[in-house]
Amino acid sequence: MIKKERPVFADLPLDKLRAYQPERSEPADFRAFWTTTLDAARAAATPATFTPLDSGLSTVDVYDVTFSGFGGHPIKAWFLAPRGAAGPLPCVVEFIGYGGGRGRPLDWLVWSAAGYAHLVMDTRGQGSGGWLPGDTPDPAESGGPHTPGFLTRGILDPEQYYYRRLFTDAVRAVETAREHPLVDPTRVVAAGISQGGGIALAVGGLVDGLAAVLPDVPFLCHYRRATEITDKSPYYELTTYCKSHRDQVEQVFDTLRYFDGVNFAAHGTAPALFSVGLMDDICPPSTVYAAYNHWAGQKDIRVWSYNAHEGGQNAQKAEQITFLHDLLKP
Repeated sequence: MIKKERPVFADLPLDKLRAYQPERSEPADFRAFWTTTLDAARAAATPATFTPLDSGLSTVDVYDVTFSGFGGHPIKAWFLAPRGAAGPLPCVVEFIGYGGGRGRPLDWLVWSAAGYAHLVMDTRGQGSGGWLPGDTPDPAESGGPHTPGFLTRGILDPEQYYYRRLFTDAVRAVETAREHPLVDPTRVVAAGISQGGGIALAVGGLVDGLAAVLPDVPFLCHYRRATEITDKSPYYELTTYCKSHRDQVEQVFDTLRYFDGVNFAAHGTAPALFSVGLMDDICPPSTVYAAYNHWAGQKDIRVWSYNAHEGGQNAQKAEQITFLHDLLKP
């Protein structure tokens, strides 16, 4: 019988993780960089469209959404709501894991079943990773050398970096959801798993007045440590790039200071429910706790001791439903 490899506890012990709060390296112009970026996106925006879709689903109303993201680029999304709901409803704005797109409406039924409006943002340029398909191109891709994938696209310049565009799209997704007549703009939640969790952290640090943030096993945090303790992708894309471009290592990590979940966390004031898998070798636990321990608002974390990057899956979803019910109940 062949013994299957499995993740092990390869990071810090839990007591040290709970105390792990590394020094942040936030650029002096961090807030100005993001204010200028978001103001430009809003100036280029056109009105969002919500087109009713006959999805074949009998308990949920589905809309095919197009809204303006970074540079005014059209970004696709789904908007789901309990059939016949009059509003105003709390709304979960969800961001997707690495390589995935918005998929199909039937992939996203939990939050509408729980009584929420639900906007699922497509991920520009992604959605061909073999699981959830996407529908949004990235017309502004950097032409510079990069490792295959998304993590090093435009990595030498914060203005050109891929995640500048994606995080801007995410802020605009929240703003789009808030404008829908079914949505209570004071009860909007940012949520996501892995890359989606990292995007939710960015939104939590950039958008005022969120009702909650749900970063589930978040990616895009504490980049340098991640490259030093895991050889798994996607962080391995950074390692591979730096291996080839030996003279650009510090420039790479200087760019990433503008996109680090740890820095966004320090500006996040909404109540937050994180999760972490202690056997996660894709987003190592110390990178998650680095963001969690810097989160400026009320916070809690669910620890899945014997799980890797899958985290708690539906057990975590149940925790999130309870968390939001207690937080947002009338």
